[in-house]
Amino acid sequence: MGVVIRVLVVDDDPLVRVGLSLVLGAGKDLQIVGEAGDGAEAVELTRRLRPDVVLMDIRMPRMDGLSATREIRREGAEPAVIVLTTFDTDEHLLGALRLGANGFLLKDIAPEAILDAVRRAAAGESILAPSVVPRLIGYAVGREAADDGSTGRDGRGRGVDAPPRADSAAVRARAALERLSEREREVAEAVATGGSNAEIGAQLHMSVPTVKSYVSRLLEKLGCANRVQVAILVHESRW
Repeated sequence: MGVVIRVLVVDDDPLVRVGLSLVLGAGKDLQIVGEAGDGAEAVELTRRLRPDVVLMDIRMPRMDGLSATREIRREGAEPAVIVLTTFDTDEHLLGALRLGANGFLLKDIAPEAILDAVRRAAAGESILAPSVVPRLIGYAVGREAADDGSTGRDGRGRGVDAPPRADSAAVRARAALERLSEREREVAEAVATGGSNAEIGAQLHMSVPTVKSYVSRLLEKLGCANRVQVAILVHESRW
């Protein structure tokens, strides 16, 4: 058997932990090294067990997944952290991504997709669902229209009353991306769609090792912890 991916499952619901354990157990290359019922326990087990991937719930007692992700990232870029979320009700998701989570999974995701996501995260890829990327980024930069429809639009489709925070984020993002070469910018744009290394390679006519090399260069140049943060930066630059 090849390299085994060590996984830590973090959720305050025992039934969810059991379900995830059953799903992950079907992967011959995956090994569950521990389970945690809250963020504090997740941080402690991460330090002790050194998993390759942490499946992290957000809403938990004692310490939530957001705080746990922050603590884990303070100690380095590993392990990969995948946020478990219901999305529509978890407004802290973007906070986790900004703090260095490698992506997210919806809790009703198909078992095969969970296995694929864990393997991709262990390989250094981001876990972004293309269908919800615009909504995620819109929330991240504070550009979503107000629920009451009061936010106006100018000729460029931008909210007239958009928060200053979003404007400053856009300026910073554009300045960061200007440091990239044309080819690096193309790779960054492709990363922002949530594509895998193989998909990006096919799109840009590059080998997978070349894509990986470009992504590593992007992370260094842009000062990003992972591909998710590159994606957020690219989308912020478009406002």
